Amino acid sequence: MTETQTRTIRTTPATSTTPTTSTSTTPTTRATRARPSGPALSPLGLFTVLLGAALPLIDFFIVNVALPTMDRDLHAGPAVLELVVAGYGVAYAVLLVLGGRLGDTFGRRRLFLTGMAAFGVTSLACGLAPDAWSLVGARVAQGAAAALMLPQVLATIHASTSGSRRARALSLYGATAGLSMVAGQILGGVLVAADIAGTGWRAVFLVNVPVALIGLVLAVRTVPETRSERPAPVDVPGTVLLALSLITLMVPLTEGRAAGWPLWTWLVLGAFPFVAAAFYVVERRADRAGLVPLLPPSLFAERGLRRGLPIVVPFSIGFGGFMFVIAVALQQGLRYGPVEAGLALVPMATAFFVASLLGPRLVGRYGSRVVTAGGLLQAVGIGTLMLAVWRDWPDLSLAGLLPGVALAGFGQGLQLPVLIRIVLADVPSERAGVGSGVMVTTQQSALALGVATLGTLFLALEPSAGMGDALVSTLAAQLGAIVMTLLLSLRLPRAVS
Repeated sequence: MTETQTRTIRTTPATSTTPTTSTSTTPTTRATRARPSGPALSPLGLFTVLLGAALPLIDFFIVNVALPTMDRDLHAGPAVLELVVAGYGVAYAVLLVLGGRLGDTFGRRRLFLTGMAAFGVTSLACGLAPDAWSLVGARVAQGAAAALMLPQVLATIHASTSGSRRARALSLYGATAGLSMVAGQILGGVLVAADIAGTGWRAVFLVNVPVALIGLVLAVRTVPETRSERPAPVDVPGTVLLALSLITLMVPLTEGRAAGWPLWTWLVLGAFPFVAAAFYVVERRADRAGLVPLLPPSLFAERGLRRGLPIVVPFSIGFGGFMFVIAVALQQGLRYGPVEAGLALVPMATAFFVASLLGPRLVGRYGSRVVTAGGLLQAVGIGTLMLAVWRDWPDLSLAGLLPGVALAGFGQGLQLPVLIRIVLADVPSERAGVGSGVMVTTQQSALALGVATLGTLFLALEPSAGMGDALVSTLAAQLGAIVMTLLLSLRLPRAVS
């Protein structure tokens, strides 16, 4: 293929909705999409961007085991504590797609460095917060910083790797994402219990500062600069409407129970479908007019994204809800300390890691059916855990928890890395930032929704049913989400790029 042909294909306008642009399966198009559009990403550079991916996900979950000590220290109350969790999650989810677009335009390495520096500063602000409302404000800023940094990770991988190196990098990203979500609560328990220099819960934020500094030094040396060859201006109407859509959905669901479901929560929630519909109409109109909207509907012409992304939603809702509920149940129901609560999840993290290492080899042989097998194993694990809770509560031991959480973790480790590969496999390099933003926004929003929905269900059932029965009912709801992922996985393309 000549250099001119390659350039022509790579710079095809991103807004075209013709079949030959979005869904062409010719060898020429596939070869072009597989090629990196910038300098190659070294192993140390991959480690650096994966470190940047781990920090925001760890911090979404690290506060779960620290909430009781925050409450005692700051006299926060349940509604404000919910905001400590929700403020980060909402700001993070709302700005992720915009962060991806800014990276496409101004350079992904530049935005990664900016986000990493801001994440370190805002983590310091969280750790030094003098009162509960200062902590809420710092957490919102921390979520915004994470939204600048995280989309650059997948976009950089997509733009600076190809072929088997890209597949391996995406598998490692999936493994990092899953491990970070589990490790966040393990690390949080250890740091709170250690009470380093009397910092207590503050250590869960202060630990980010030296890590961010190390990440900055490594990123300057090892992360290549990439950007879109046809950067588009910021879609202001789309950005505003996407932000309003996520806020009107996530804020009332997260704050409603703690605030007693006042009228404003129902009014805001009722506005969600109208704002979401307005967002879709505006984005579709811009796409058809030849502009580049924040979330181009034409991007969903890519089969992997169209079929893989709907599976990410129930998977992440179940994952996010489980991690929140299990932290509450272990600490308040079984009276585990922070370290014990963290240790209970070590089998899940270990099994996830092992499965994520086996995943690439299994995918080469069985394709996307690995996702289906992972869903079946996760379902068996959650069912085993339900049985243990029903039989042994409130005398459930760590040994009693082990089989269920280990099986669930192994199943999740087979699913998430492969799903990420499938979603992003066919996204052209020049749209890597947008595709990555869509992926992580969907994942983050669903994680937050899991905390809001399954967490609300658990906390609503607990006063009347007791914590053990409430946990069984919540796990049953998660099992329903797993069944949905199983059914959707049957529609995935069999071959995985």
